[in-house]
Amino acid sequence: MNTPIKVLLADDHVIVRNGIISLLEKESSIEVIAEVSNGQEVIEFLKDGNIPDVILTDVNMPIMNGLELTIMVKANYPTVKVLMLTILDQENYIIQSFEAGASGYLLKNVNIAEIIFAINQLYLGYNYICTSIGMNFLVSSKARFSVLAKTSKTDVHISKREIDILRLIAEGYTNSEIADKLYTSKRTIEGNRQSLLDKTGKKNTAALINFVVRNGLID
Repeated sequence: MNTPIKVLLADDHVIVRNGIISLLEKESSIEVIAEVSNGQEVIEFLKDGNIPDVILTDVNMPIMNGLELTIMVKANYPTVKVLMLTILDQENYIIQSFEAGASGYLLKNVNIAEIIFAINQLYLGYNYICTSIGMNFLVSSKARFSVLAKTSKTDVHISKREIDILRLIAEGYTNSEIADKLYTSKRTIEGNRQSLLDKTGKKNTAALINFVVRNGLID
């Protein structure tokens, strides 16, 4: 990638910002163009004409939180992607974040490799949810829709190959890991994942997992 992905970091904890920046600085494909402590500072930064590719932000922040920030960003800077990085793993925060317009959701216990992977996914136009949330969402979805999954039907045609990919996505594997397991390229898996989102009309991985579990497409 010739031009680094421009990232704006918003978190009210200085030590968190410093830690993330020190790790991202080692990644040549990513450039942290600024760090701020709340959503209002992000808006002021954007108004000055400084437009990042990705905003990496916490949900909980003073003055203007991550949800309020996301709504404003998507309304006024629709090309900017918002990636949540938070300790909040409750389903309502995840749903609210995507409804506000976020393109990704990470927990702060992820490693730097997954943060970098998520940033790249958003930059390429994909949505991303961290693997641990994906697994938890799958478990809760199975419990919630166990009866419905037996009776619900879908007209969406899913191939055997796509079923294999769906099962691995549901188990929390990344595109690279799925590619290794299925002896194909990461780009092919990225295309398959996007095709599945298009076929099902879903906007993110969490919604896709919800759909396939509810319709009994995977065990």
